[in-house]
Amino acid sequence: MSDREGDSANPFLTFVLGGARSGKSAYAEGLIMAHPAPWIYIATAEAFDDEMRMRIDAHQARRGGNWRTTEAPQNLPRAIGQASAEAPLLIDCLGIWLSNRMLAGADLAADRAALIVALMARRAPTVVVSPEVGLSIVPENALARAFRDAAGLLHQEVARVSAQVALVVAGYPVKVK
Repeated sequence: MSDREGDSANPFLTFVLGGARSGKSAYAEGLIMAHPAPWIYIATAEAFDDEMRMRIDAHQARRGGNWRTTEAPQNLPRAIGQASAEAPLLIDCLGIWLSNRMLAGADLAADRAALIVALMARRAPTVVVSPEVGLSIVPENALARAFRDAAGLLHQEVARVSAQVALVVAGYPVKVK
């Protein structure tokens, strides 16, 4: 199922990338809701201000009922491992989780490895959402460049183990893998 020799993909795993306000989350939610409820939503964002609280509230309102939400701003691999083995799972989003881990001074290589192990262990539909940040200009500061580079490495690893990868552009998914 892979395009690159030596890749092994989890047949239950789909990776959805897209820019800001591209429709990636809504598309990912639709993929999960194609399976029987209840659905699990692992959220990585924290509401540190009113604007972020409004964004989180809008996401929750759009999802409606039948979702069980787990917050995992730091230990995403553990949250994945603790999720019901049979329930469809949506993780939104890797970019925020990565940012949280970077700001915590985490070992990003170890985090990436733990995430891949947790994703490969899933045996139910699992959709992972992340922002594509590598299509823009080179950021002007070192932290933003480090984030862009770390996101690129993380995305490559998650895409490698995903059976399907989609890039959402203006609300429309483009099949990547």
